[in-house]
Amino acid sequence: MPDAISLRLPRELARALDALASATDRPKSYLVRKALESYLVEHADYQLALDRLRDSGDAVISGAELRRSLGL
Repeated sequence: MPDAISLRLPRELARALDALASATDRPKSYLVRKALESYLVEHADYQLALDRLRDSGDAVISGAELRRSLGL
């Protein structure tokens, strides 16, 4: 059985969620779940990019260097 959570939303966000649920004929819980899944994937990608950027062993090159190395 899935875990249940409870949250409070600002009025405008709740209204936007209601409007989207009505327009798409989807339950609000479905929309919130999909939004959270998307956020978690994006956050994981963002964190990975930050980790790579901060890795002193991973060379950072400019866009010009990249194009030159690709022969562009």
